[in-house]
Amino acid sequence: MLKNPYIIRVYNDLQTKFNEQIEYLQAVKEFLSAIEPLVEQDKGLEKEAILERMVTPERIIKFRVPWQDDQGQVHINWGYRIQHSSLLGPYKGGLRFDTPVNESVMKFLAFEQTFKNALTGLPMGGGKGSADFSTRGKSDQEIMRFCQSYMTELAKHINENLDVPAGDIGVGKREIGYMYGQYKRLKGVELGSLTGKPVLANGSLGREEATGYGLIYFLQAMLNEENEEVSQKRFIISGLGNVGLNAIKKVIHLGGLVLAVSNSQGSLYDPQGINIKCLEDILVNHNKDLSIYTQERPHASFSKDSIWSRQIEADIALPCATQNEINAEQARKLIANGVRFLAEGANMPCTSEAIEVFNQSKDFIWAPAKAANAGGVAVSGLEMSQNAMRLKWSFEEVDEKLQTIMSDIFTRCKETCLAFDLGKNYAVAADIAAYQKIVQLIQMHGLV
Repeated sequence: MLKNPYIIRVYNDLQTKFNEQIEYLQAVKEFLSAIEPLVEQDKGLEKEAILERMVTPERIIKFRVPWQDDQGQVHINWGYRIQHSSLLGPYKGGLRFDTPVNESVMKFLAFEQTFKNALTGLPMGGGKGSADFSTRGKSDQEIMRFCQSYMTELAKHINENLDVPAGDIGVGKREIGYMYGQYKRLKGVELGSLTGKPVLANGSLGREEATGYGLIYFLQAMLNEENEEVSQKRFIISGLGNVGLNAIKKVIHLGGLVLAVSNSQGSLYDPQGINIKCLEDILVNHNKDLSIYTQERPHASFSKDSIWSRQIEADIALPCATQNEINAEQARKLIANGVRFLAEGANMPCTSEAIEVFNQSKDFIWAPAKAANAGGVAVSGLEMSQNAMRLKWSFEEVDEKLQTIMSDIFTRCKETCLAFDLGKNYAVAADIAAYQKIVQLIQMHGLV
């Protein structure tokens, strides 16, 4: 519960103005709760409106996207770009094509992105973009026409020195390729105007694996602090996009046992450990229907229930699907099933009530998304560097830099825990570390 009068006023003002924006308010409230002790110590913050400037986007761009399907029918979708903070550099954050997106989700993601980027140590501000368009069931030509129309408007608001979008849910190398092609037609060649590009089109090796691998690198550092390791640990991992799938691969490579995985169709449990070749075949050739897995491995079980509601004993949970996928009841179930560690691969995958459950458990340690899943934007930053220098680094070079960045983020969280007597509360530590950096930058830049 918020106690500081300044923080309460800031949050209540947001709640009054944006009462329907549930995700945005949740992210802001959790952040304000974490930094409340620091606000108590600095009475000058209110006069400078530091918190108001911190939680309010610099710019919100909303535009219509007309496109034509293969039958000649014209459709209209909405596009967004939230340019939250340029304090550290160009706005940086992904584009999401998904039907449930709205301004609330985008504001929460852009807000979180600002602090995530600050933790990487790279010169990137925070932003996020989207469209309420789904690529599912669309032909390549329809997707290309949509991407070109979307970029025709977005190109007015971005460039390699102002705002550098990347991919996210529903936006992979194909979509980035189409958008970058349109950007070049409109504004000329700017290699660093988007990241997540196909490698052949000056993208970075390792970008596709970065968020999933980075999640495991952060987890490794967290486990090392407890004199434990990934090897022989039992994992539950939700989401089978780039983040979840690459986390699964890295866990298996390091000797861990992935017992259960899930996607939007249901969850799969294999007590002998998920067979990655069988899983990838289903994702590529069988429309992601996880139930087919049991035909090859009959000892496994498929359920349409949430992976977090099933009775599966494990050591580590990695939610990599979407926001608020784990509620309080499921959090208690995880702990009862022996899970002792959790690292967030998705953005804000745990509800506020689930976080309360985790924090009340003495032996449970968890890593927040803004620290643990920063690998994707970190390698996007490395792609920007390669583009600026007209260089191409090997996969091994990029991966080594990624490991260093994730290790440094953990070290920053650990040191903040020690400095503020937070125990192993890495979530609060991440918020405080990012907050301190952003406050200094706001004050350095003056009234902007």
